[in-house]
Parts: sequence; C-alpha cells; structure tokens
Amino acid sequence: QVQLVESGGGLVQAGGSLRLSCTASGSILSIYAMGWYRQAPGKQRELVATITSGDSPNYADSVKGRFTISRDNAKNMVYLQMNSLKPEDTTVYYCNARIRTRVTPTFFNDYWGQGTQVTVSS
Repeated sequence: QVQLVESGGGLVQAGGSLRLSCTASGSILSIYAMGWYRQAPGKQRELVATITSGDSPNYADSVKGRFTISRDNAKNMVYLQMNSLKPEDTTVYYCNARIRTRVTPTFFNDYWGQGTQVTVSS
C-alpha cells in the first residue's frame, strides 16, 4: 500500500558529493517525518538525518555540516545532499517515512525503502 523508492547512491572519491532521493507513493494521507538511516554490516541501523513536515531537521553528529536533508511535501519526496564524503560514510542508506494511510487513518506507521549503496573510496 505504501512504497519508498530510493535513488542516487553510487561510488565517489573521498571529498566528493552525492545526492540521495526518496519518493513515497501509495495510499498516503499524510507524512509526518521523513529521513535517512544507514546500516553497516554487523551494526545497528543508525540515524543520519530526519526532517519533519514542518521542515525541522535533525542530524547525527557525524554528518553535521556535511549533509543536508530537505523535502518536497507536494511530491512526497525527501533528499539527502552529502558533501565532503568520507570513507567511513560507506554503507547502505535507507529512506524512512512516518506515514498515515487510508488503511490506518488514525495513526502513523514507519515505512522503509529497500536501501541504496554509497561507497566512498579513499
């Protein structure tokens, strides 16, 4: 009923930039927050950045000053501009959205994308 599709991952040299995009589609009534998480093999998924419907962003300390999150509410899209990338940013990035749907109109559920690989070479 709801799909999140990410794009924009890839391979970049250290110091370079990438822009991730995520589109939410389906029987959506409203989206409260959208964001990006990442998960390295054998580690827990961690927050990278989130943004609410009121455009209030929140960043992990490790990406502050380098990454910028933004969203287009009309298109149900969220973006992550990643600058000054480091090899330690290498991992799979997941889009997340807290969505109220026509099936569950009274509460929000979390939905996840399939993930997009970001690789930063040194």
